[in-house]
Amino acid sequence: MTHPHGGHGASDHKSHHRAHDGVRDGVHDGAHDGAHDGAHDGAHGDAHDGLADLLDLDAEVLAEQLHAVRADIGSLADSPVRSILDLGAGTGTGTFGLLRHFAGAHALAVDSSEEMLERLRRRADDLGLQDRVSTLRADLDDAVPEVAPVDLAWASASLHHLADPDRTLAELVAAIRPGGLLAVVELAGFPRFVPDATPGGAAEARAHALLAADRAMDMPAMGSDWGVRLTAAGLVVERDRPIVVDLAPPSAPLVGDYAAASLMRIHGAVADRLETRDREALDALLDGGTSDVRRRSDLHVTTERRLWIARRPAASTPSRG
Repeated sequence: MTHPHGGHGASDHKSHHRAHDGVRDGVHDGAHDGAHDGAHDGAHGDAHDGLADLLDLDAEVLAEQLHAVRADIGSLADSPVRSILDLGAGTGTGTFGLLRHFAGAHALAVDSSEEMLERLRRRADDLGLQDRVSTLRADLDDAVPEVAPVDLAWASASLHHLADPDRTLAELVAAIRPGGLLAVVELAGFPRFVPDATPGGAAEARAHALLAADRAMDMPAMGSDWGVRLTAAGLVVERDRPIVVDLAPPSAPLVGDYAAASLMRIHGAVADRLETRDREALDALLDGGTSDVRRRSDLHVTTERRLWIARRPAASTPSRG
């Protein structure tokens, strides 16, 4: 999922994008970001391709955890899920996972990036799901699109990018039918891959420390207690649990590709601010040599996200303001 709006509302737009343009957090499903803000120069298309590949890899590597999230949603649904609104759909990994889980459902995938939506439509064609998916380009910082109320709204690693998430959540309630659900997956940081005591591990750790400092300034909503925000919007939180990812070695080759895609984007965000030895160590994780993450057998994927599932009360009559 890419973040579902073109603007960020941050006071220093360039600072925000330096840190996060290339580093989509993602359930990364979901994750990470803005390689889709059309204000970027000639690298815009390449950034899009790299982000899209990263989102797809994230969904493959974390397939077990995401399946459990969909099972949680199914256990709380008060009737068969027939209509889904995916906010910040990105390449559609969340959309297609939900459609596979909820047979017969139709999804509306919303994103601010036409390039991402085009990739999503091509993937729907490949999967034979084109009749079950519609797309809509929209900027949630402008307004939540007015749609027929759905059984399930889904927002994975997208809400923390919003300029005013509380306003957006209040508007979103009207897009969910009474008794319907909103499922939110958010994260506290980016995945780690290289153990600290191994070549490149300390450099990766320091790169993450720089990103954490950037996030604190540019995306203050990241790491929020979204349960409190959902309650304030008029929803009733019925599930709140961590999604713990701890994939110890040995790992499948796919994990090396996932690590490389993630670290390439992190490298682009922080390499110019690392000390020389750390920059060189980070380079070595991606240069095809013996320390390259695509050639290593000791990768250990760790990250933590959190799932909230909230219900619109049957008697609620939200205003769109």
